[in-house]
Amino acid sequence: MRTRSILYISILITLAILSSSAPPFASAKLTTAYYQRSCPRAEQIVSDVVTSKQITNPTTAAGTLRLFFHDCFVGGCDASVLVSTTAFNRAERDADINLSLPGDAFDAVVRAKTALELQCPGIVSCADILALATRDLVSMLGGPFYTVRLGRKDALSSRSASVDGNLPRPNMTATQMATIFGSKGFSVREMVALSGAHTVGFSHCKEFADRIYNYNNKGPNAFDPALNPKYAQALQKACANFAKDATISTFNDIMTPGKFDNLYFQNLAKGLGLLASDHALLSDPRTKPFVDLYAANQAAFFEDFAKAMQKLSIYGVKTGRRGEVRRRCDAFNSMST
Repeated sequence: MRTRSILYISILITLAILSSSAPPFASAKLTTAYYQRSCPRAEQIVSDVVTSKQITNPTTAAGTLRLFFHDCFVGGCDASVLVSTTAFNRAERDADINLSLPGDAFDAVVRAKTALELQCPGIVSCADILALATRDLVSMLGGPFYTVRLGRKDALSSRSASVDGNLPRPNMTATQMATIFGSKGFSVREMVALSGAHTVGFSHCKEFADRIYNYNNKGPNAFDPALNPKYAQALQKACANFAKDATISTFNDIMTPGKFDNLYFQNLAKGLGLLASDHALLSDPRTKPFVDLYAANQAAFFEDFAKAMQKLSIYGVKTGRRGEVRRRCDAFNSMST
């Protein structure tokens, strides 16, 4: 009898150890009905807040989409990018590549969190807010609406050192980008679909200056021959003072900069792709078929983008004891008391 009791206790201990070290999806599954009882108006509140923000500041949508991507690709969709640096920790948002993340995007999440805390204090995570806000804002710009499962917890850590190597950079080749996406379980097709997010938003001149000035050391006005000449010359004029003013930028898609559509892909074939990484998708035989598909068929792009965003939104999520619901999105609960 005692042997059975010891065996039973051993099994319980083993199960406890296994559950404490379980992967993100083991302790709880995300569901569309997660807040149905605890905060039934959560999705509507987020939608109302970000819609108002977008109407007031039209750059909010593109900025939030970029913020979401930068959050998810570094450790998972856990709102770690929203945390502010302290005297004791340099957070993700202060990594070099994140310094250009727009304030409108952070503000949209903070406003939604504030509204939710008044309605349902301590219930809705910042990670869920960011996921919902991104979906709603993409849809506002004319992009596809997709289902977002909820129940993410907010990260318990955020370190700038963890950012390097996890995000694609504007001068990367298709191979380099595919390596990063592949390491996180995304296919080449999904990578190209997600790159279509560049159909909205803008980039700073410093991110593509080497394409429009002294290209390959051939003179100050030499530009990448892959660029449409008139486009390159217009960029040279627009970015003339970027060395003195790092905030100078231009739209990623000059044709329909405020609309989520497939013109980003159509632009590539016309030499109107802004970043070297954009052009790389057209020139690489692994990615070009998808660029051509999406350029010719917006419905196919929207379908693949929606699926890829749903997959991205559950990447590396924290559930159960692996995270918390922050009272403030910019600080861990242990720091905000």
